[in-house]
Amino acid sequence: MSLERINPPGLSPASGFSHAVAATGSRLVFLAGQTALDANGKVTGTGIVEQFETALTNLLAALAATGGTPHDLARVTVYATDVAGYRAHTSELGHVWHRLAGRDYPAMAVIGAVRLWDEQALVEIDGIAVLP
Repeated sequence: MSLERINPPGLSPASGFSHAVAATGSRLVFLAGQTALDANGKVTGTGIVEQFETALTNLLAALAATGGTPHDLARVTVYATDVAGYRAHTSELGHVWHRLAGRDYPAMAVIGAVRLWDEQALVEIDGIAVLP
């Protein structure tokens, strides 16, 4: 399996994401949206950074259960109920990403959402991975 991260020079510089990811592999893994739910189904954390860390941890746990690693992520979508608040914490969120997922960035998007399934959730993350 290989993922080629492509950032064309004619586009704005990619920071914290890749503009395109070309994937070659034999197994696609579609990861359901994960929020900051704990093992008992309760939303934990009151801030965007705390909730992002738990949601990303949950996403990576689901990925690990398939035999995948953060390097296998080809696409990630983040849904945020407060995009301005998300942007205000970009540096902290980047540190969380680096610590948990490393520096291989998938193609990413952040989408504003009025509300998520769990009313207390501020962020939800889903993804697609390509495994060997």
